[in-house]
Amino acid sequence: MATKLPYGSWPSPISAEMLATGGTRLGGPCAVGDQVWWTEGIATEGGRQAIVRTAGPIGPDGAGDATPVTVLPAPFNARSRVHEYGGASWTAVPQEQGGPLIVFVDFAEQRVHAFREGERPRPLSPLGPEVPSAGGPSLRWADPQVVTPPGGPTEVWWVCEDHTGEQIQRYIAAVPLDGSAAEDPAAIRRITPPSRFVAHARLSPDGARLAWITWDHPRMPWDGTELHVAPLVGGSAGAGEVIAGGEAESVLQPEWLDERRLVLLSDASGWWNPWLWDGGAPRPVLQAEEEFAGPMWMLGTTWYSVLDPDRLLVTHGHADDRLGVLRVSTGELAAIPLDLTAIRGASVRADGLLTLEGASPTAFPAILAGALDADAAAADLRVLRSSREDAPDPGVLPAPEPVAVPLPDGGVVHAIVFRPRHQGICGPEGARPPFIARVHGGPTSHVPPVLSLPIAYYTSRGIGVVEVNYGGSSGYGRAYRDRLKGQWGVVDVADTVAVMEHLVDEGIADGARLGIEGGSAGGWTTLACLTRTSTFSAGVSSFGVAELETFIHDTHDFESRYIDGLVGPYPERKDLYVERAPLSHVDELECPVLLLQGDEDRIVPPSQSEMFRDALAAKGIPHAYLLFEGEQHGFRKASTIIRATEASLSFYGQVFGFCPLEVPVLSLEG
Repeated sequence: MATKLPYGSWPSPISAEMLATGGTRLGGPCAVGDQVWWTEGIATEGGRQAIVRTAGPIGPDGAGDATPVTVLPAPFNARSRVHEYGGASWTAVPQEQGGPLIVFVDFAEQRVHAFREGERPRPLSPLGPEVPSAGGPSLRWADPQVVTPPGGPTEVWWVCEDHTGEQIQRYIAAVPLDGSAAEDPAAIRRITPPSRFVAHARLSPDGARLAWITWDHPRMPWDGTELHVAPLVGGSAGAGEVIAGGEAESVLQPEWLDERRLVLLSDASGWWNPWLWDGGAPRPVLQAEEEFAGPMWMLGTTWYSVLDPDRLLVTHGHADDRLGVLRVSTGELAAIPLDLTAIRGASVRADGLLTLEGASPTAFPAILAGALDADAAAADLRVLRSSREDAPDPGVLPAPEPVAVPLPDGGVVHAIVFRPRHQGICGPEGARPPFIARVHGGPTSHVPPVLSLPIAYYTSRGIGVVEVNYGGSSGYGRAYRDRLKGQWGVVDVADTVAVMEHLVDEGIADGARLGIEGGSAGGWTTLACLTRTSTFSAGVSSFGVAELETFIHDTHDFESRYIDGLVGPYPERKDLYVERAPLSHVDELECPVLLLQGDEDRIVPPSQSEMFRDALAAKGIPHAYLLFEGEQHGFRKASTIIRATEASLSFYGQVFGFCPLEVPVLSLEG
């Protein structure tokens, strides 16, 4: 017999400390020699991102000593600030003796450094002067590529973000490995002309031509980019020829198959599909109503790798990922059966070792490796490093349930439901659980159906959670993405409400105890839902956007014109900027709000939360505002994660009428 306890008050083995210190943020798996390397975020060291490798060689079958060895010594932090979101921040340069040379950008000063394991890193790039408007160093680096130009030594090419002039410029640049540029910036060679934004530089196998993409305001890279191809002369390229892309076509990740053929990912068909260019007009390799790419929030993101001149290892699907091998000559796509629904960074070593980062509805994110068989039709993977070595009993972990909720005007909104679950405990007979809508950021992003400990923190206590992939989310084609064009604060709000009404109508959720939470753009939707609807009785906004006129002047360059497409051009549509802002509708708000914010956030500055806090105080609405020292956009410190998690649970308990166990009581103002 199950024990009946009020929803929200179930005892849980999942603590906020487990969320903060027990898990590891993993990324970027790759083969370096006969070992597998990746990055790890260390919450107990202030979120420092370390470079890690396996202790021993990993064979083509994935076998070997996978004990993690930290290569990057403290306090160095391999993290880029290009676009503020950063991206790929390190690479390994093969050396004949002494092991690989590790080249990385350090977060504190944004300088490129190099070292061999066991040595202290030495700077390769100059220390750019501090620029107040940029909130930090004027020179920043991301997405390193190891290349060997014709007749020259091996180099590392970077995306350089340059704040030294009147206008921000970005270009591909070579930083010498001998350290000469550390004191003399003139030693850095610019490879491409400056653009507002640049990414995905790829040198052809014969070193004769360079491919790369650019875009400019007000577009984001998922709106439209241009793919350039230019001859490389004297180590540099001109503007070259634009062979694909435009204002309404997003082209991503060009890769050379050989000296004359280039694969690219284009959404010209309405879906990001693979295309081929061999000197004429690009043509589709295959056309399918599924995505082979996603929004490029972080530089260095890739969705496929080249196996040989006729085969690609591709990640594809909708909001759930699958792995396959695509034959370029025929367009034939062969599935590689894996029990994974989220896949990143898949690549294959020369001896057939497949490495990737993956997660599923029953497994936390992990670095995996194993043999890809001779026909590339099957893979046997083993876990090299899990993000959770302290996974709780499966009996307290929820199962994701993807749903497609019909909308009144046609179409659907996609969501993932996580019902309360704690084996041996149930709620009172006839009662329904409180439910929290979690709204992802971006807003051009999506949530896959995977196991999540932050969600289990709620569901194991008897609180349901639903992740909403509202209109504007990626993974469902361009038309679904474009539903948010000019409608931010309208479509996302209506879709979130539709999902919650569906859960109530189906008897899954208690309509009187609905909460909502989100960060960044998800914070905007949270605050908009609270101020524009009566659906929710509590909300938690983490570094959320509260108004738009100040925001577009205070935010970073990458997203400074993003709102043009989401709402409208400014100042021409100033009326919409004011009307849509949650700050303009605080008078319509009746429920308590918790605001969480990092004091060093350059993407959504503290002023956004503080304006909303002041408006709540003026109206006398119960609220709390927690400002975390040393945090940027997204919390990385263990102490912050613990405080924010426990504060949120205490907040929901006070509003929904249950008593959370072993959590400090959050003090509410007003």
